[in-house]
Amino acid sequence: MDTTRALTAFAALGQPMRLDAFRLLVKTGPGGMGAGDIATALDAKPNTTSQNLAHLVQAGLLKSRRDGRAVIYSADMGGVNALLHFLLEDCCGGTRDTCAPLIDTLAPCCPPKE
Repeated sequence: MDTTRALTAFAALGQPMRLDAFRLLVKTGPGGMGAGDIATALDAKPNTTSQNLAHLVQAGLLKSRRDGRAVIYSADMGGVNALLHFLLEDCCGGTRDTCAPLIDTLAPCCPPKE
């Protein structure tokens, strides 16, 4: 992940509703939730929720899929893993391999997106 992409992800998470939606979807797991259910869970307007979810998708932190007429959102763990790698790549005196076990523990399911 490059600096520009990381800044996009941080900017997307820098808004309270987006951060709440992201955290909700990380907790929900790979099955995800429909946009309407997310709006209800966050006590937010559906159109505002959809706009915020679109920002998170663009930032590479969420993914979406269609299920009939509904759009289902879930955390993109590859994007999350890439962000963790970006944050930790210079740890331990720049010895990236030293931090690999920590990153693998935090996000073991998916390889990072470049």
